[in-house]
Amino acid sequence: MKVDVDGRAAYLYTGGRALDVARPAILFVHGAANDHSVFALQSRYFAHHGRTVLAVDLPGHGRSAGAPLPTVEAIAAWLARLCRVADVARVAAVGHSLGALACLELAAREPAQVSRIALLGPAVPMAVSDVLLEAAARDDPGAFDLITGWSHSPGKQLGGNRQPGLWLAGQTHALLARAAPGVLHADLAACRAYEHGLAAAASVHCPALVVLGARDLMAPARNAAALEAALSDARRVVLPDTGHAMMLEQPDAVLDALREFLQ
Repeated sequence: MKVDVDGRAAYLYTGGRALDVARPAILFVHGAANDHSVFALQSRYFAHHGRTVLAVDLPGHGRSAGAPLPTVEAIAAWLARLCRVADVARVAAVGHSLGALACLELAAREPAQVSRIALLGPAVPMAVSDVLLEAAARDDPGAFDLITGWSHSPGKQLGGNRQPGLWLAGQTHALLARAAPGVLHADLAACRAYEHGLAAAASVHCPALVVLGARDLMAPARNAAALEAALSDARRVVLPDTGHAMMLEQPDAVLDALREFLQ
């Protein structure tokens, strides 16, 4: 479905069910140059098990209009406005990578709006190499290659998909490549510029889940330690032999972690 936020169309995937504001709601927020489809399994599961689902395409991504938002703070503010437009008063916020930072900031800014947060593949600060940022600024396809390589664990680079004939790394590369020019650079720059994540975490008092990939090179698990320590009520799940693209590599394990935390 589409709603109007700030005069522009914003796309929400609702998991194949009508938006029902009487049900507990879950907000899913994707990472850099991704869209709602990265949460296909998890969003659809919860939509068919008693929850209202809002899996968003951020501005300039997927089916949402407009330009990509320049900062994590701007994304969080946009998410708050989107929930109000959708008439959803309170959400459990689930975010991956850039989306995790946005959910963290949303919970810090709007404590009455967020019941709990699940942060998938977070890092605070979230470092972005100069080489990657410069390649993204040129819309160089090499940026997609770098992210694809760093996002998958060694065992998933060539195989690992339970669906015969489908290539996990190829799916990640294709998703990045179909983003509009400038989107990847804007998202990576927003990650790199987000400097007060620990202060935000310290002000979050709702329950938090941190899901980490043991073989994540984009956001190594060790880079989430300070974030976990700053959160007042955090639990941790580490997925073995898993990279940054955890919803693709380990969809069932991610769903199981969310089910235990959210239900």
